[in-house]
This record gives sequence, C-alpha cells and structure tokens, in this order.
Amino acid sequence: MKWYSKYLPVYEKPFAEVPAETVAEVRAKLAERQSDRPLATVSVIACNEEKRLTACLWSLAEQRCRYPMEIIATDNLSKDRTAEIFETLGLPWQRETTPGCGHARLCGLNRARGKYHINIDADTIYPPRYVETMVDALERRGVVAASSLWSYIPDAAHSAAGLWFYELARDTHLWLQSFQRPELSVRGLVFAYDTELARKVGIRTDIIRGEDGSLALGLKPYGRIAFVRSRRARAVTGYGTVSKDGTLLDSFRVRAVKALKGLGGMFFKKSEYKDEEDNLLK
Repeated sequence: MKWYSKYLPVYEKPFAEVPAETVAEVRAKLAERQSDRPLATVSVIACNEEKRLTACLWSLAEQRCRYPMEIIATDNLSKDRTAEIFETLGLPWQRETTPGCGHARLCGLNRARGKYHINIDADTIYPPRYVETMVDALERRGVVAASSLWSYIPDAAHSAAGLWFYELARDTHLWLQSFQRPELSVRGLVFAYDTELARKVGIRTDIIRGEDGSLALGLKPYGRIAFVRSRRARAVTGYGTVSKDGTLLDSFRVRAVKALKGLGGMFFKKSEYKDEEDNLLK
C-alpha cells in the first residue's frame, strides 16, 4: 500500500464528511508537531481548498522529523470552509486579504520563526520524511534553497503507464535544467529556503505565477539551490495544472514543445528574465 493511501479517503471530500475521530486525531498530532523554538517553519497556503486541505494537514501532522518545527497557515480569502478547518484543527493561521499566491506566501514568510521556510500547498499530500529531508538539504554547506519532485495521485482517468512516462520525462527535464537554471526547476508546492535570505530578496506580489521561481533567482547569488530527488521528499498532488491543457497527452505535448524551444539555453546560466505581459497583475 502506498504511503499516501491513508489520506485519500478524505481527499476531495467536504469537511462535513470527515469523520470526527479523524478530525480529533489530526488536531492532536498537529499540536504535537509544534515547537516553541522551531528550526523549520512549515507554511501552508490555501484558497478555497476545503476538499483537499484535511488530507494535506493530516500528512503534515504525521511528519517524522528529528528537527523542531512549527506549522502555520494562511487563508487567502477563501469562500468555503478552509479557514474553519484551520481553526478546528488548532493551527495558527492568518487571513491574507489581498488575493494572490505571492501575497499568501509572503504572509507566511513574515510570520515564520524558523531558520528555514518550507512551502506547502493545501492540495498536496506530503510523505512522512518530507520536512526532515528538505531540512537535511538546507543544512548542507552553501545551500540556500531546495526543491524536490512530485507525483500525481493515480485515478481511473489516467493510465499508470502514462503517468509513469509523463513524470519520468518531466523529472529528467527538471533535473537537467537544475544544473545551470535551477530557478526554472522550482515549483512552489515543493520548495524550501533560508528564511532571512528570502525576506531580504522578497517574494514578488505583482505577478500571477512564478513568484517562487523569481525568489529562487534572487537567492542564487547567495548560494546553491539543491535539487532533491529522494523519494522521501516526493509529494503527491492533484491534476490542476495538467488538466488545464486537456488530457495527459495534450499536457505532454504542450510541455514538450516548450522544453524543446528552450533546450539551447538550458545549459547556460541566466541572471535576469523579462516578464510576460499576461503574467503581470494589473
């Protein structure tokens, strides 16, 4: 049985359908994870994630980590029961009243007490050694940030073979890209970094997407961005970005064409990128 199977019964379920004993268990375990002197801040951001949030927090509540940690949350103007879940499960949380992923990430970063800040997306489930493995990477000499990989939750609409090939191709591309352009291999759902350096660089709030890659770019002058390939740091998530392109094959075609166009520049460092007009917040 896969490590994440335990959490799937409450994934994509309204909070009202989560068993009371599960709620009590997650609340108690989350409280046990909280340290008054954390080395790492695990920062959850959520906007209308009621159906996926409980599974995410349950996986965080069962982290096996030798480092002291805290788990905090940010609600970005949810209209469902997201904020209520944070409250019911006893998680320290704050509402960010300006919409946007950058604002939500920044809200968490500003409240973090840990030396390291670990991004968490509310629609994602994390393996039991995730936090420990990411902190291990950050503790290495010269490392200022770390990014890892993720898989998609298997379902009837996507073949196992198709997912395996898709993820293998994507992982290989991200790995090759990470040598010279690690900022392009960073994804917010699996990204961790030095808290004080991130505050110094800043998280962009004027763009729709890519705030984490922009932060990674700003961190590069201070040290190395580690690319973590360990299964211990491989999260699982839904098909949000993939589904926007249609089928899995459609998504592969779109990303393959984009990767081939940028193949030549992948092996050369870059210190500046031009913003795309459609990515700027008006």
